[in-house]
Amino acid sequence: MPKSRKEKLNEATARVLGWEWLKVSEFPTSVHVELLKLKKIPDPVGVRPSSVRDWSILGIGESKWAFKTTFTASSEDVNAPNVDLVFDGIDTFASIALNGNQILETTNQFVAYRIPVKNIIQAGVNELLLTFDSAFLKGREIEGKHGKFALWNGDSSRLHVRKAQYNYGWDWGPILMTVGPWKPISLQTYQNRITDLDVRTEISEDLNVKLTAGFTFSKEAPGFASFILKSPEGSIEASFTNIPTDAGHCMVSTSWKPGEIELWFPVGYGKQPLYVVEGCLSDQDGNILDTKTFRIAFRRARVIQDKLIDQDGLTFLFEINNIRIFCGGSNWIPADSFLTTVTTERYKAWLQLLVDGNQNMIRVWGGGIYEHDVFYDICDVLVWQDFMFGCGQYPAYDSFLESVQQEAEQNVKRLRHHPSIVIFDYQLAESLNLQLDYSDEKSDFRKTNFPARHIYERLLPDVVTKLCNIHYHRASPYSGCGKITTDRAFGDIHQWNVWHGSQEPWHNWDQLSGRFVSEFGMEGYPNIRTVDHWLGGDKTERFPQSRLNNNHNKADGFERRLELYLMENFKHSFEMESYVYYTQIMQAETLASAYRLWRRNWRGKGREYTAGALVWQINDCWPVTSWAIVDYFLRPKPAYFTVARELRPFTVGMTRKEEQTFKDGLTATFFTIKTVVEIWGTNSTLDEKEAKLEVTCFDLHSDWRERWEKAVLLAPNSSTELYKGDLPGQPIRTTKSEVPKTIIISARLIDKHGDVLGRYSNWPEPFKFIHFPPKEDLGLAATVSPDGESVLLTTRKPVKGVVLDVLGEDVKWSDQAIDLAPDDPQTVKAVGLKGRAVKLRFLGDGTA
Repeated sequence: MPKSRKEKLNEATARVLGWEWLKVSEFPTSVHVELLKLKKIPDPVGVRPSSVRDWSILGIGESKWAFKTTFTASSEDVNAPNVDLVFDGIDTFASIALNGNQILETTNQFVAYRIPVKNIIQAGVNELLLTFDSAFLKGREIEGKHGKFALWNGDSSRLHVRKAQYNYGWDWGPILMTVGPWKPISLQTYQNRITDLDVRTEISEDLNVKLTAGFTFSKEAPGFASFILKSPEGSIEASFTNIPTDAGHCMVSTSWKPGEIELWFPVGYGKQPLYVVEGCLSDQDGNILDTKTFRIAFRRARVIQDKLIDQDGLTFLFEINNIRIFCGGSNWIPADSFLTTVTTERYKAWLQLLVDGNQNMIRVWGGGIYEHDVFYDICDVLVWQDFMFGCGQYPAYDSFLESVQQEAEQNVKRLRHHPSIVIFDYQLAESLNLQLDYSDEKSDFRKTNFPARHIYERLLPDVVTKLCNIHYHRASPYSGCGKITTDRAFGDIHQWNVWHGSQEPWHNWDQLSGRFVSEFGMEGYPNIRTVDHWLGGDKTERFPQSRLNNNHNKADGFERRLELYLMENFKHSFEMESYVYYTQIMQAETLASAYRLWRRNWRGKGREYTAGALVWQINDCWPVTSWAIVDYFLRPKPAYFTVARELRPFTVGMTRKEEQTFKDGLTATFFTIKTVVEIWGTNSTLDEKEAKLEVTCFDLHSDWRERWEKAVLLAPNSSTELYKGDLPGQPIRTTKSEVPKTIIISARLIDKHGDVLGRYSNWPEPFKFIHFPPKEDLGLAATVSPDGESVLLTTRKPVKGVVLDVLGEDVKWSDQAIDLAPDDPQTVKAVGLKGRAVKLRFLGDGTA
């Protein structure tokens, strides 16, 4: 009886048509990666790319390329009942021939192809040739036939091409039109095989667990299937054997009572136990024909849209195993412009940064890719998964719909067993003035100027409903209930009125909140080492407005927007390192303020006025100045740490606002101005927390201080209001020309053991109005520990925005952008410091 066999093809040669063949260094691969290794093209992310260097390799994306390989097939292979070539991913338009016979035309980067080749393959050496057309030129061709549609970012022809959309250039990434076999190719022989093993779990409200497993086989044939479920420890939880396969499909089911199966929780709320599924197909004689093995988990995941107390609209929140969760996290873009270079180790490092940053959700953005299995395998946070549509109005002609249907079905099947994925969605470009009657659920949307609505509201939800139990959300942003997508009382919103849009002050985040803010952000320069990497030692370009620095920021109008927010808030310098610091502190303050104010809106059941915030973005695909909070080289910016502090289990927050009261209803001259402080705490745990609120006020320009404390009880899984009153030490003013005192108010939450649960210092803003004391009067000290791997920070006066650095090799810091207060020392872990002297940057350090 022929055995099943799977062999990956692991070597090839490549060439641009008309050039010589070049041996590839790895497989899967892409043209850019191989040419870079052979030093045939300049590196767009390497040392000192010129201002036109990413443009100089555009020709790669407009050329025809070919890859070829040979492989040996045995007589047993060619005599097998079924012989298939399987292409897991081809980027993008390719004509594929085996032994001179065309077997496949590919048109979609996100689709896998399985091609029967029994009648073509031969015993001995076989040649496989992949000839690639230019996706860019092909897209322009298709656009010419089907019409031009509106979009943001990239060339409009991308809307017709099922390829990673960011390859066309984005406001954070270069134009790099990759091409090649980007996922494995394998030869597979078999008699019968498992084409699908659909394992679904259902957890009831009382946490009873039900599992169903449906097998589908490549043909109807006598034989048997078996199904085994193993616990995380390896013990067998369920086992079914000798299941007849004659019908070409079969199903088994089982159930457990509450507590008999471990439930999966996102990090911060419990464990992430993964169970192993083993499916097996054998013939009548017991010979194993095929197996499938993967991991699953058990969790009850729901999107809750309920009426609210005290406010209009509905909640938009995620509930896992009956626990409502405030989702603090990030948006994810592809981790590299060249996808085949992203290793498992890099994925692990990125996802560990999420966990270390106290984040519990990541949104896989629709302009990239459905990520590799390893991403979801190691992901311990909730995943908001986009379908691959981004920032544009897509077409809906028949061939496009067929391709999207195949893409959606394959990827839902591939991803559905990952417990981290709790929502599928797409992206909508409502502001393109399209025909949008949200009450219309019956029309043929393909006949409107919004044809893609057929994809988003018919095709995709049908696929998701048929193939999995995961929630489908029609858009991001999307309000539902007949409301426009900017309605802050329903669904999720993208809040870009800070930076984009009306360019609001970041202090207005509380007025810009929504039920769930799935995008918002602020730009900031990366680590100075990353800047120096792209400058490549050219000191003549080491200033913010230089050509090279300009080339490494792809956002339209970034100079004006950076300076708008810098000028409104900081006295700053244009010296390179100082400018990097001030943009980073600006980003850190902006994002921390958003999480602080929106987390306050999570006020308990029925009052979840804001249920989540996902910053745009956590990562970069190349060295660049962008909205990322961690740069391409996995170097966290200060904003990463301020966000992490605001997402700790316990936090304390504060606002100060001026209240102007007129003497009567007529005068415009006689009034008083007082400063009012509000303080709240947050608790993401499921238990009440007793703590002590300790508040100290300081006058920056004298030795005056005032301190008070009170016992507080933090409500579980909620924010709790703790104090409202006048700012101590601040006199009531009767004219706006009176300069208020520079009063800093520092708050700490302390548990019964004396440990600091959370701290926050509130400074008067804008910071540019503050006259900071001379450095020598601060008493600021950074003391390196005897083991050389941590730093103790102390001060005699309040200090704002401390960023630590060293000369030479970078250090892995545990915190940055630190606000220091007297009598409140803070220790920063510093892996790799090795006892070196520490440099401190802070507001008022004399560099601005």
